[in-house]
Amino acid sequence: MPTDSSAALTGSLLTDAFERVHELIPGIVTDLSTAELLWRPDADANSIGWLVWHLTRVQDDHLAGLTGKDQVWTADGWASRFALPYDDDTIGYGQSSAQVGAFAVDDPALLTGYHAATHQATVAALREFSGDDYERVVDANWNPPVTLGARVVSVLNDISQHAGQASYVRGLLERRT
Repeated sequence: MPTDSSAALTGSLLTDAFERVHELIPGIVTDLSTAELLWRPDADANSIGWLVWHLTRVQDDHLAGLTGKDQVWTADGWASRFALPYDDDTIGYGQSSAQVGAFAVDDPALLTGYHAATHQATVAALREFSGDDYERVVDANWNPPVTLGARVVSVLNDISQHAGQASYVRGLLERRT
């Protein structure tokens, strides 16, 4: 059973890891035009804007699910600000190429603002978790069942990969122009 000090260390390490992804986001999207945010390396690829939106939606959705709190996306009005042609509960998982292509955002500040708000909610959630929380089963439909700790690490892995993909697409964009 984890001690309070090990839970604090776990929370601190996870916060640091989420902070590292958070620090990447402005450099990925800042100073991009609408066309650059939406540029896709080929017809079925993901755009920089969609990747940043998706990684933030996954983080927001999954952390809200762990805390029982409302998602930043809806609670803070980000869904209406983005005005995407998706249902409010859409996080991008499993979207078709056409659905990804329907993503439209014309201001990088929307992406960085939504990500900053989600990051703030994530850090607050990590501060609230105790040692026992990390061992709590949050999804018994898997073998082994998924604990809160495993879910947080899974989210961190997913958003790290998508941030890397968005950075890579930005590099392709810059090399092409």
